[in-house]
Amino acid sequence: MSRAEQVHCPWPRRRTRPVSVGGVVIGGDAPVSVQTMTKTDTLDVTATVAQIERAAAAGADIARVAVPSLAAVPAFERIRAASPLPLVADVHFDHRIAVACARAGADKLRINPGNIGDDDRLAEVTAAAQQVGIPIRVGVNSGSLEADLLARHGGVTAAALADSAERTVERMRRLGFEALVVSIKAAEVPMTVAANREFAGRSDLPLHLGITEAGFGCAAAVKSAAGLGILLAEGIGDTIRVSMTDPPEDEVEVGVYLLRSLGLRAGPWLISCPTCGRCRVDLAALAREAEAALRELDAPLTVAVMGCEVNGPGEARQADVGLAAGRGRAVIFARGEQLRTVPIGEAVAALMCEARRIAETMAPNASD
Repeated sequence: MSRAEQVHCPWPRRRTRPVSVGGVVIGGDAPVSVQTMTKTDTLDVTATVAQIERAAAAGADIARVAVPSLAAVPAFERIRAASPLPLVADVHFDHRIAVACARAGADKLRINPGNIGDDDRLAEVTAAAQQVGIPIRVGVNSGSLEADLLARHGGVTAAALADSAERTVERMRRLGFEALVVSIKAAEVPMTVAANREFAGRSDLPLHLGITEAGFGCAAAVKSAAGLGILLAEGIGDTIRVSMTDPPEDEVEVGVYLLRSLGLRAGPWLISCPTCGRCRVDLAALAREAEAALRELDAPLTVAVMGCEVNGPGEARQADVGLAAGRGRAVIFARGEQLRTVPIGEAVAALMCEARRIAETMAPNASD
């Protein structure tokens, strides 16, 4: 089972036109994909590839790389050749960079038509993308709305953002380009949610979701999850990036957990008790050890790490696999059955043994 495989979801997805980014499909019936962006100097090929590899290991489906100058295009080409993920070239201001990146192997271009130049220059970009068969993401940001839309709407509003996105799409279509992904982002959750809802009601193009400039750490994760979670629960959104002032793998981790929590991505889910005065074990350390070990599995397991004598055994029994820890020992459960008691130092190893066994039964060809 692949990381991005969609599991049963309790709400319908908005149907959108699919586009392909390397081997990843955005839109249509494809699962919601997770993106990130490298934060290294693009000219440092080794560091950039290493960052992409860490993002891939964390569960990313697509990576984006800034290409700020024509001088960076050869580095981008080398990065693309070594990347384990499809690569998006992020280009602004100079249409020649976008054309060169398309020819250098980019799997998608990300541009802002408002700063890439007039229609003649934009037509060169779309022609280059069409020649190699790659899509383009066009982005609208609350910080760069057109002056006439600001005047018409009395400032930055959700409708103004949707109008800007619609205008941008029409401009691309007049040039004969249809393989589009649209993003509409603001730093405020209500604004981003309302603008994407508005545009989703007008268009069947796939949407890339994100809360721009969300900050870092816990605050950025919560803010992004709030905005993206609302839209995804309404069936809106085909690919996401959690924008954080943190390493790309941290962005990816938040995005993956968000999709899993909504039933939009398969994978193990760890539950653990918050602990209280009854706890007689370092449960936080046990839970972190178990979470790290579970990253090797893609199966949709519920794994419980419990340290409470009140609810612990019952909740561990209800999970696919679980442990209920006490002073110096832990009881191991699998599929409702109490299996054995092990020393606390062996608890995670015993838990993982059962998790792997059950994961094998969930594999697509397990019964063949």
